[in-house]
Amino acid sequence: MPDPGPSPLQPSAALQRILCGPSGLGTAGLHLARRAEPPAPAEPEQPEQPGSAQPDEGTPIPGLYYHPVPPPDPARVEEVSRRIKAWAVDEVQAYPPEWEDQFDGFSVGRYMVACHPDAPTVEHLMVATRLMVAENAVDDCYCEDHGGSPIGLGSRLLLAHTALDPLHTTQEYEPDWVRSLQSDAPRRAYRSAMEYFTRQATPSQTDRYRHDMARLHLGYLAEAAWAQEDHVPEVWEYLAMRQFNNFRPCPTITDTVGGYELPADLHAQPAMQRVIALAGNATTIVNDLYSYTKELDSPGTHLNLPVVIAEREGVSDRDAYLKAVEVHNDLMHGFENEAATLAADCPVPAVLRFLRGVAAWVDGNHYWHQTNTYRYSLPDFW
Repeated sequence: MPDPGPSPLQPSAALQRILCGPSGLGTAGLHLARRAEPPAPAEPEQPEQPGSAQPDEGTPIPGLYYHPVPPPDPARVEEVSRRIKAWAVDEVQAYPPEWEDQFDGFSVGRYMVACHPDAPTVEHLMVATRLMVAENAVDDCYCEDHGGSPIGLGSRLLLAHTALDPLHTTQEYEPDWVRSLQSDAPRRAYRSAMEYFTRQATPSQTDRYRHDMARLHLGYLAEAAWAQEDHVPEVWEYLAMRQFNNFRPCPTITDTVGGYELPADLHAQPAMQRVIALAGNATTIVNDLYSYTKELDSPGTHLNLPVVIAEREGVSDRDAYLKAVEVHNDLMHGFENEAATLAADCPVPAVLRFLRGVAAWVDGNHYWHQTNTYRYSLPDFW
């Protein structure tokens, strides 16, 4: 096997150039996770009992290139978790009571606090957390485990998308559309989460998010078409689908959650778009790798990168999985190198802060996958 790359404990020089941030008068606010208060003293470690793995630590995938992050602020995690459950249960009825254990096990509060260390307030974090829960409601109810189906998915997604990108129609037909936004959990969640988001975001940030959600829905439709045809795509085709059906809407709003704006012309430049795409692609392959055994245990065939590599390249499940780790590592190195180049070529404070925010989201996403042992376990390939 090729060398897996730098040790997880040693960020590449490219990433260090991004994370060190600017220096000088007036730049203190551009650094991630810089706190005025001193850290609380650590609790003394208790000796670990033989065979008692810490369930909140998980096991990183051997050979995977990643950067460890400090555990997210427990006070923020607790408050975000409390607020998001109240929103999901009381405001939008996003899930029935029998799904409560799955909602709790998702640990969305810990996820979002880890991914957005520069969020100035809990309410800024809630903007991202509501959108994450709404996106998962659509995925679960329309596409996946809880009643989802590829049949008719296009019409369901189109109507749900109008909760994000409002319908402009006649007075006669608008009331029917407005009523439809309350007709199921995904649409209720999308509508409410988007209302909160638009209060915090600028018009250009809002339009950017709508565009990325359209990309996401297009990816859902491609995967659904393959499922209906019982088709396993070529590896490059699968990676193309995953560039759309991926986490991109999450890191692309890192400036909204951080309480600032990356101007639209800087966000739209091709170099920035490449950085964001590589970040989304790498984080999505992390999901493929950590959810591999979970998906194998689910009914039917779930496409993920190891499954597609095994089928299309005629290799064993183990070799396909290890090849997928290499693909992830290549994407990560590409993301870091492209981000470092952009930071050097365009050292505008908002650009530098946005790049650091995306890098923090990438690292927080891995942290959540690694530590979410309620959902994920690794295959026995080592």
